[in-house]
Amino acid sequence: MGDEPLLVTRRGGVVRAVLNRPARRNALNGALSAAIDSLLEGLREDRAARVLVLSGAGGHFCAGLDLGEVGEPLPEAERMAAQLERNRAIGARFAALAALPQVVISAVQGSAFAGGLGFVCAADIAFASADARFAAPEARRGLVAAQILPWIVRRTGRSQAARMVLQGHVMDAAEAGRIGLVHQVAPDAAALEALVEGAVADVMQGAPGALAETKAMLAALGGAVPEGYAEAGARAFARCTTSGEADEGIAAFKERRAPAWLSNQSS
Repeated sequence: MGDEPLLVTRRGGVVRAVLNRPARRNALNGALSAAIDSLLEGLREDRAARVLVLSGAGGHFCAGLDLGEVGEPLPEAERMAAQLERNRAIGARFAALAALPQVVISAVQGSAFAGGLGFVCAADIAFASADARFAAPEARRGLVAAQILPWIVRRTGRSQAARMVLQGHVMDAAEAGRIGLVHQVAPDAAALEALVEGAVADVMQGAPGALAETKAMLAALGGAVPEGYAEAGARAFARCTTSGEADEGIAAFKERRAPAWLSNQSS
């Protein structure tokens, strides 16, 4: 594969976008995020495109936000402003993906954590291979799952979403299928690709305008994100990044150790 952070190919009306930072489990840095935003902007008015398939390189879907960019050594006010802007953009990215006139399919192998989980839930259709793993581990890093939460609620319901963001555990593909986080689980990568191809073929049987109208009517049933929530979520995320807990949580994650709040509980 090439060095571009997002590999986009097109065959007829089918666009495939592969997140391409395999050494980082396709974690979202500035370059990858900008490439995704550019793709979504182009697809918004592209009536020749019918389907968007999202996947990840190297056996993983997306590990979420690159935490190296969260813990930037900036003065508190600058860090707050930077994280506020970044989190607003994350929320807008999920909304833009969901609002596309194309049918969006996520094909998940390996990790789909945090922001990666958001992409899964903002897609119209989600498939996974048996090795896929899902988690909303933000609280374990001293952060808040602000922008992904409404999309998890939309996909699984409030009860299951609450468990995911509060417990923060890693969920296997079988459980993800059971709670409706993904629509179907395939035994391996080849079977996952067959599922995707079958879904694409089915979608392409529909009239383009009728499918776009159908997506619009689904949106009219009620948006995933309540009015004012995205901004409140961005501010909550930014507050967490300057609270000290995020510094400790991210450092502990990078150093593969328990965060201080666990040590404090046992003393």
